[in-house]
Amino acid sequence: MSNRIAPKLLAEFIGTFSFVFIGAGAAAVVGDGVGLPGIAAIAFAHGLTIMAFAFAYGSVSGGHMNPAVTIGVLAAGAMRAGEAIGYIVSQFIGGVAGALLLRTVLGGAGTGLGVPALAHNLALGATSLTITPAAGFIIEAVLAFFLVTVVLSTAVAGRAGNLAPLAIGMTLTFNILMGGALTGAPFNPARALGPMVATGNFNDVWLYLTAPIVGAIIAALLHTGLSRLAQEGTATADAAARTPAE
Repeated sequence: MSNRIAPKLLAEFIGTFSFVFIGAGAAAVVGDGVGLPGIAAIAFAHGLTIMAFAFAYGSVSGGHMNPAVTIGVLAAGAMRAGEAIGYIVSQFIGGVAGALLLRTVLGGAGTGLGVPALAHNLALGATSLTITPAAGFIIEAVLAFFLVTVVLSTAVAGRAGNLAPLAIGMTLTFNILMGGALTGAPFNPARALGPMVATGNFNDVWLYLTAPIVGAIIAALLHTGLSRLAQEGTATADAAARTPAE
């Protein structure tokens, strides 16, 4: 391992470890069925953690802490495949390690350790809602799409400057406020898999691993397409400006 990649992989490991330990830990401590205040607490635990570690490690690794984000950045052409693989491995190891430590400090897996789950008979107004795997897949993909779009448009494109971690943390927060009661809203394969490994509960694991990646790739394709259109528009405007008036 080169000295150049090692700090990046360590940063991704620590960031993802912290994200799962705090985020999944908050979900485990707050528990289910606590309504909007509980969901808000879980959302802010995730959002503030990702923001803090993006500020801390953004200059080292980019502060992905999410395999879907890494795949989105790769699909957008902003990193090499070998580096992306290293990031993803570090993120998954960090996620599992964070969940295992959480299981240790909480005295076992009885709390659920923040394992995401699709809603069943969720009371919404005068009705109840059960999220099917198909609906859950769409929700997770869309939430990941939002996150990766913001990452590419701020941190990668450099449009938000030093405030990119703030935008990313806010996106994570409002995503969970919307989707937390529906799917658990990890939209992060490492955040989902870590608690699953620690508890042995792999319900709908395929959904939580694949849906965020689909959303990330769509976000990358759209980001790339919009960037090309913007460049073509700028080039056309420049050419028109250089053309002498007749």
